[in-house]
Amino acid sequence: MMKESRLNLDLFTKVHDDFEKRQYIILAELKKISTEFQYYKIYPHLSELVKIHRTLRDVISRLSDLRNQFPKRIGKIDWVNRRIEHEVVFVDGTDLSAVENLITWALPKIKQVIKEGIAIHEYVENELTVEHVGILPSYRDEGYFFVPDNAQQKLNLFRFELSIFKSSEDDYRSLKTRFLKALKQGGVQLSPGSIKLNLIREEKELPNPATYTFDTKLDFPFDQTILPVAKRKLMWAICQ
Repeated sequence: MMKESRLNLDLFTKVHDDFEKRQYIILAELKKISTEFQYYKIYPHLSELVKIHRTLRDVISRLSDLRNQFPKRIGKIDWVNRRIEHEVVFVDGTDLSAVENLITWALPKIKQVIKEGIAIHEYVENELTVEHVGILPSYRDEGYFFVPDNAQQKLNLFRFELSIFKSSEDDYRSLKTRFLKALKQGGVQLSPGSIKLNLIREEKELPNPATYTFDTKLDFPFDQTILPVAKRKLMWAICQ
């Protein structure tokens, strides 16, 4: 099991020690994550990398704006073209130049590993099908979904609840899930419709629940890959 990644914003934005040491740490952590991807374990690493990459790009943009606000001094006078070139003067004690250089160096390397994770995500997404069980009710914000864990030969049953948060700019959706139980695969298996009826009798809170069943032949890691991708597809299916 991989330890928690050491990639964080402090690693990029507080460059007080050796610059090359930071580069070594970043490359080592990216290599660990890339190795996880090779074992088809894409979460939570992929979402964390995307978030870090987006934030670092924002930092670079803000540094560029900040640089324009710093005092400048004359660096060189071009007498031929009658032009004065200025140099930015950073406040004593700041390490903004080192921060900018480290982030600029790291961004393409992070992006390359992100591409590896996205390729696996898209492959799993294409190999994972979802269908609704029975007639879908008009109220779809709560219900059940079933996802196979082929590596463990189980069918995992979950309950979901979709929440929508409105802001002045957009609507944001949040999906909460709760594991109910696992059914062994192999031998005589219940149909998705029968599983749904059993849940209605057992749970009783949802007399007519929206229910979805997933299917795949992949035996990739369940918690790190199959389930996260299934949740994203479930959000899409609910909001259709």
